[in-house]
Amino acid sequence: MPLTMAETGRQIQIRKIGGKDETRRHLESLGFVIGGFVTVISELNGNLIVKVKDSRVAISRELAKKILIN
Repeated sequence: MPLTMAETGRQIQIRKIGGKDETRRHLESLGFVIGGFVTVISELNGNLIVKVKDSRVAISRELAKKILIN
């Protein structure tokens, strides 16, 4: 399921990252890697604030849909 459907406050593992090579590289540079753990901090209109590698990152709904979790 996509990251947009994740429960707020629960740590989850990334299973797959979709999209074009450019999109995958951008997400990887932000810390979103396969096997890594993320926690959704908050959601507003589908856009997410996510804790990844001890940093908080804001991502759009479109990017969050490309990150697949358990």
